[in-house]
Amino acid sequence: MPDGMHFEGHAEVYGEARPPYPVELWNTVRDLGVLEPGCSAVDLGAGTGQATGPLLAAGMRVTAVEPGPRLAARMRTAYPAATVIQERAETVRVPDRSFDLAVAATSIHWMDLDLVLPRVHRWLRPSGLLLVWRNVFGDPAATLTPFRQRIAQIVAERDAPPRPGNAEDLAEAALALTRAGLFSLESTHTYRWSMELDQRQVHRLFTTFSDWSPEEVERAAAAVADLGGRVVENYASWLIVTRRQERPAQ
Repeated sequence: MPDGMHFEGHAEVYGEARPPYPVELWNTVRDLGVLEPGCSAVDLGAGTGQATGPLLAAGMRVTAVEPGPRLAARMRTAYPAATVIQERAETVRVPDRSFDLAVAATSIHWMDLDLVLPRVHRWLRPSGLLLVWRNVFGDPAATLTPFRQRIAQIVAERDAPPRPGNAEDLAEAALALTRAGLFSLESTHTYRWSMELDQRQVHRLFTTFSDWSPEEVERAAAAVADLGGRVVENYASWLIVTRRQERPAQ
């Protein structure tokens, strides 16, 4: 089964191998009016800081929660202005009503929402926002490229069953975030984009995928070489905007 701490073993390459979130996504977040100097945010499953960095650049006070010791250490070096806590979101302790914003960038699917959502609800100030987003590597709505055909073949040959649920499904994630009534759905957004990758870049990127074995990564990189040394990858990103709700009277 995929391991949520897989990324810790690739801390040195993770930040460089994973592409940043699209500018359009950050423009949407900015339009929400939450990237304000002096406001506070908590970044859950912060990794190497692909969300923490822009939040700090907006002048926010940021607490980054990252369970991996090597990733947390890299965060402290890269973003000394952030408060980095090496802990899981399910167990970290922070003061109640201390944040205006909570974000989870390509990390919420590793968390136990039955534990995390009530905690985030307590941490946020009234009407605070919880934003969840992710990159989807291989846009299912895009035309199937020769490279993606090779990737599909590799995946089809796996003996292990796929992971339960679909972490890349926007509707499924939105329902999971709002089912308990602690957060209401404000809006969802999808962004489609592409980038060109060479064989080395594909190897490094696919190495960071938790459900890809080393042998499969080698096959993916070899497919790039077979296809001329560079491939265009069509990706998608989505953003879910939810707002904290007051608990109903008991």
